Amino acid sequence: MSHFLQLHLLTFYPPSNLNRDDTGRPKTATVGGVPRLRISSQALKRAWRSSAIFAERLREHIERHLRERGIEPQRALEIARSITQHFGKLKPEKDPAPARTEQLAFIAPEERAAALALSDRIAAGEKIEPTVEQLLRHADTAADIAMFGRMLADNPQFNREAAVQVAHAITTHRVTVEDDYYTAIDDLKTPEEDAGAGFVGEFGFGSGIFYLYACIDTGLLLRNLDGHRALAADACAALAEAAATVSPKGKQPSFAARARAHYILAEASNVQPRTLAGAFVKPVQDGDLAAASVIQLEAWRDKLDRAYGPAAEATAAMDVSAERGTLAEIVAFCRDAAGHA
Repeated sequence: MSHFLQLHLLTFYPPSNLNRDDTGRPKTATVGGVPRLRISSQALKRAWRSSAIFAERLREHIERHLRERGIEPQRALEIARSITQHFGKLKPEKDPAPARTEQLAFIAPEERAAALALSDRIAAGEKIEPTVEQLLRHADTAADIAMFGRMLADNPQFNREAAVQVAHAITTHRVTVEDDYYTAIDDLKTPEEDAGAGFVGEFGFGSGIFYLYACIDTGLLLRNLDGHRALAADACAALAEAAATVSPKGKQPSFAARARAHYILAEASNVQPRTLAGAFVKPVQDGDLAAASVIQLEAWRDKLDRAYGPAAEATAAMDVSAERGTLAEIVAFCRDAAGHA
């Protein structure tokens, strides 16, 4: 039985700006004394879970739900506010969007269904004072909340500790951010009017092999899902596939940096998990950065195993360049590991 499922991925991204800082340049980090490109864990998780229903403006959804059923607008707003106050601090009534909360709320499907059902009962004339117990749940059927957690400041008893930890992805080698100078031309102008550009600008970009580490506490995931083992298994399988195939969305229209991992190592174990980022304290310098990154990662894993003992009872690997393993095998491994947690 495995308590932890760890994923180590190497992915090559061509020139791109997937995750920008406050100046619009690619995020970076100094590692081993040299600059590296960086993709934040927040950007990665947002990209992975963007295809699932994980955060919705529930207050507006309730209000719209009632108005579509012929409830007078002001009454619909009053009902929506009475219910959604339990999901977070409401905006003032004079705010342009009084049906919203001040912060983002992560809401499971059954919680949304409960909120809509309660709003229908109140609109029908029942004298109900909504309570947090009627709306919120201690366990999830929403796998993304179970995996990535949630915080409800006013109702901490319904908080969810994240079962998935995701590191910031960094390049395995030194990278220098470059600048792209670009112009926009007004096609309607004639040469006689103006020979110059209609707009001039610049932004940064970079390219490299990124190392990504993620750790899933499968025991906590199972508890968050109220023991729903099949759902936990499907969630882990989905996370592995998303991490391997889904790219952050930053500046994609300008660069089309849609990449897939060329190397994945999945490990299932009951011992204390550990990142393999130490493999790249010394930046990879070989001409074939992809192959050299795999060699350094696996060599560092072997050194850690010799020093501390094996860190995994079972492993699965995929290396596109070496034609070893497949994504389907990695996904099946993750599903099995979570299913037997």
